[in-house]
Amino acid sequence: MLKFLPYVLKGLWRHRARTVLTVSGTAIALLVFCFIGSVQQGLLSLTANAEADRTLIVFQENRFCPQSSRLPQDYERTIAELSGVREVVPVKVFTNNCRASLDAIVFQGMPSDKLKSARNLTLTSGNWNAFDDQDDAAFVGRDVAARRGLASGDKFTIGDVSVVIRGVFESPVAAENSLIYTHLDFLQRARGQDDVGTVTQLEVHLTDAANPDTVAKHIDESFRAGPVATTTRTKGMFQADTLGDLAELIGFVHWLGYACVGLVLSLVATTTVMSVQDRIKEHAVLQTLGLRPMRVFRLVLIESLVLSCLGGLLGVAASNGVLAFTGMSVAAEGVTIAFEPSASLALQGILVAIIVGIVAGLAPGWQAARTEIVSALRHA
Repeated sequence: MLKFLPYVLKGLWRHRARTVLTVSGTAIALLVFCFIGSVQQGLLSLTANAEADRTLIVFQENRFCPQSSRLPQDYERTIAELSGVREVVPVKVFTNNCRASLDAIVFQGMPSDKLKSARNLTLTSGNWNAFDDQDDAAFVGRDVAARRGLASGDKFTIGDVSVVIRGVFESPVAAENSLIYTHLDFLQRARGQDDVGTVTQLEVHLTDAANPDTVAKHIDESFRAGPVATTTRTKGMFQADTLGDLAELIGFVHWLGYACVGLVLSLVATTTVMSVQDRIKEHAVLQTLGLRPMRVFRLVLIESLVLSCLGGLLGVAASNGVLAFTGMSVAAEGVTIAFEPSASLALQGILVAIIVGIVAGLAPGWQAARTEIVSALRHA
């Protein structure tokens, strides 16, 4: 059937405006579909990976926004002595917006040695020595740097917090590329406050043999009668709870993705039906010249498939390009969801375009194949 591809393309080019409108509409719908998929993929990677199940987050009881949680930093020593605990990382979190935002800036302050051991960061510019030697130094994630146009040596201010960029990093965890890391004591004194001795949360890394639920229960029991009670959950559960409302919204938006698929199906099917109606005589002539009805059916199916795939490829390529170069993310209460482009998501978008192209061409193709030659040749 490939020898008939030039014929199909000429047919599409004959009605250029209609073809362009259909392809562009399909591309936009697939672009939205891939954007929705990238958000869902980012949320899943936060809550369902190995690190999320082997790391505990200790937070102040009945607190949610990072600005409201104030734990004594010396809780670190007590937790470090518990069985199954490999490392405890004190973290001070500051964000310019606790509500859901596409441009929230999230700072995490922690001791330099803990930052090196607890995070897998690859510096694309700058160096650790410059960071260690300066109190207000910061490492900026690749995505934040791209969005804000930041580079090593720049000064960055958000609200009452001003830092000097001493490096840009990449992380295999997509969400971390939207963070800014600073020294713990710097963030404790930032904004004119003196929070030395208090942290937002304690990040507890467990040994392979430890039971996360058991350790979490022991931690909360240890501080139940202390100055500040705690709530301890796995990192995945903590992030899922923190992003609860946003996760529900993302789940609802999932249906919008299906609506986009329906839109593509409608667009391609309508265009293919119009094409068949315009070429009733042409298909009759082809059958007169010896083409069997099933061959005509396959010609129409190929036309529908070409329309859908052209739009699908454009939409998938545009979405992955935008996501890769902009580093988009959404944050709420100090937790960031990265919009993650991936080969699997691109493949899913292309597969949707292929399936929609085939389904959209079935009815018009069947109509063209069943057309009676004599009545078709009489068609005005």
